[in-house]
Amino acid sequence: MDHKEYEALKVREWEYAVKRVEDVKNSKDPLIRYRDIRPIIDIKHMFETSVELYGDNTAFYTKDEHEGPYRKITYKEAKTDVDALGTALIALGLKGKSVGIIGDNSYRWAVSYLSVTCGTGIVVPLDKELPASELEQLVGQGEVECIIYDKKFEPVFTSIKAGGKTKLAHLISMEALDHAEGILSYCKLIESGRKLLEQGNREFLDAVIERDSMNILLFTSGTTGLSKGVMLSHGNIVEDLMASPTLLRVSPEDIFFSVLPIHHTYECTCGFLMPLYRGASVAYCEGLKYILKNLSEVKPTMFLTVPLIMESIYKRIWGQARKSGAEKKLKTLLKINRATRKIGLNLVPKKITDVFGGRMRIMICGGAAIDPAILEGIQDFGIMALQGYGLTECAPICALNPDVDPKSKSAGYIPPGFDMKIADPDSETGIGEICAKGPNIMLGYFKNEEATKEVLKDGWFYTGDLGYMDEDRFVYITGRKKNVIITKNGKNVFPEEIEYYLGRIPYVSESLVWGKDSEDGEDTLIFANIKIDEEAVGEALGEGYTDDKVLELLWQEIDVVNEGLPYFKRIKKIDIRKTEFEKTTGKKIKRFVDANKGQ
Repeated sequence: MDHKEYEALKVREWEYAVKRVEDVKNSKDPLIRYRDIRPIIDIKHMFETSVELYGDNTAFYTKDEHEGPYRKITYKEAKTDVDALGTALIALGLKGKSVGIIGDNSYRWAVSYLSVTCGTGIVVPLDKELPASELEQLVGQGEVECIIYDKKFEPVFTSIKAGGKTKLAHLISMEALDHAEGILSYCKLIESGRKLLEQGNREFLDAVIERDSMNILLFTSGTTGLSKGVMLSHGNIVEDLMASPTLLRVSPEDIFFSVLPIHHTYECTCGFLMPLYRGASVAYCEGLKYILKNLSEVKPTMFLTVPLIMESIYKRIWGQARKSGAEKKLKTLLKINRATRKIGLNLVPKKITDVFGGRMRIMICGGAAIDPAILEGIQDFGIMALQGYGLTECAPICALNPDVDPKSKSAGYIPPGFDMKIADPDSETGIGEICAKGPNIMLGYFKNEEATKEVLKDGWFYTGDLGYMDEDRFVYITGRKKNVIITKNGKNVFPEEIEYYLGRIPYVSESLVWGKDSEDGEDTLIFANIKIDEEAVGEALGEGYTDDKVLELLWQEIDVVNEGLPYFKRIKKIDIRKTEFEKTTGKKIKRFVDANKGQ
C-alpha cells in the first residue's frame, strides 16, 4: 500500500481504538472498576506511547551475571536498543521474514521480540525445552530465516542451518561479544544498528505495521493434540492489553516478576507486554530454584504463576509452620486477619510476607485449575490471589477474576468487548464446550485450513474445554472435552475433578486419573496413579515406611473422598508412582501416555 493508503488505514485503526476505550469507559458493567486505559492500535504504537509517557521509569530489572545485582533499564534505554536491533535486522534482509527467538526469560529476549514485531517481520517464539529434532521441524514449518538464541542452543541451530533442510540463513547469539564465522553477535548488531540510525536510516522507525495481519506465530498443541502454528496479529494482542486491566489494577508502581516461560503467550502478553503498556516494570527471575531469592531481591508486586509454583510456595509456608510448632497459632491469627484486612490492617507476620518479597500485591494463577482453598489461603496472607483462563488461540485471555470480590472457584469473568458461551450444555449440569468470541481470537492455524475450520465456527472459537457459566457470567472449567471418561452406562467422569479432590489430600503431590474397563467388560473403573508428598508421608508414618503402609494411609483419605462421590466416579484402584510423571514443556502431565498410568 502507498503512503496515503497507509495513513488512511492508521486513522481508521485509531478511531476504532478510541471508540473501544470509550465503550469501556461508558460501560454500565459494575465489575469494570478501572477505566483509565488508553487507546493503542498495535504493539509498536503501544511501546512508543509508553516511552513517551513513562520514558524515565524502569522498564526492566535484569542481571548482567548470574547471582549478581539487578540492573535497571528505563523505557527510553530499551527503545534505543529495540530501534537499533530492528534497524540492523532489516539491514540483514529480514524485512517481512520470520525470525525465531529461543532462550531463558531475559531483557535480550524482550528486545529481540519487540525488534521483530515492531517493524521487521514475523516473530516465532520457540520453546527452549524442545528436543533438537522438534526444533528443526518447527523452524522448517514456520519458514524461519533467522534465529536469535541463548548461546547454549548454538550447536543445535548450527546443525539445523548446515543441514540445509530449512530456510534458516542467519544465526544471532545473544551472548557473543563479536561476530564470528556463521554467527552474528546481538551486541554488535545493536552497535551497527545505532550507526545506521545516526546516518539517517529510518526503515525500522517508519516501518508499516499491519494491525490485522499475522505478525506472531506460536506453536502449540492446540485443541486437537497435534502441533499447530497459531497465527496472531498485533490487533489480537492489543485487545487483550486494553481489556484485562479494566478488571484489575496495574499501575506504573508495579513490578512484575517474570518466571514462566516467555515464549508462552500467557507470560508474553500478560507478564511482558502488559506491564510495558501500563508503565510498570518487569524483573526477570534467574530460574525456578532462585524464585525465593529473587523475590527478596527485587520485591515485586505482581506475580503471574501456575498451580505448581503457587502450591509449592504455599505448602512450604505451612510446612515450616508445622515444623516450628506455630501452625495452630498461625491459623488463629489468619482467622482474625480475615476481619482486620477489611479495615486495612494486615496482621500476617513479616516473615511470611517476606517469602513473597514483602510487597506482593497480586498473584494470578493460570495454565491449569488450582484448588480455590490455596487462592483463599494466600488471600489470608494479605495478597490478592486470582485465577484467569486463556488459550494461545485467544492471545491468550478469555476470562479473568477481578481484584475486588473475586470468585476463587471460577476461572474468571469475561473482559469487556469479549464474549463467551457454552455450546450444547447438558440439561442437568449446564456443562458444555466453552466457546470464545472477540477481537482477541486468532487468525487461524498456519497453513492448516482443516484444523482451523474444526475450531472456528461462525466467529466462535471452540476451546475444547468443558465448563459452565453462572448467572454473573463467571466461567467455571470442569475439564477437557477429549479427557472425559465415558462409563459403560453413559455417565461422564471428568478426571480433573477427581484429581482436584486427590490434590487436597496432604500426602498427594500429583496424580493422574483414567478409566479402565473391568475384566468382564461390563463396567468402567476409575483408577489413579499417585506421586506422594514424601515429606508429608514421612511426618505421618515416620522413617522406613513401606508401600503397603503408604497405600493404607492413602486409602484412609480416599475412602472419605469416595463417600462424597456417586458410585460411578469412585476410585477403585490406586498405584504409587516412584518417578516423575512425563510432562509437557508447560509442566502439565501427559494424560494419554501409557507410562504415566499405573498397572
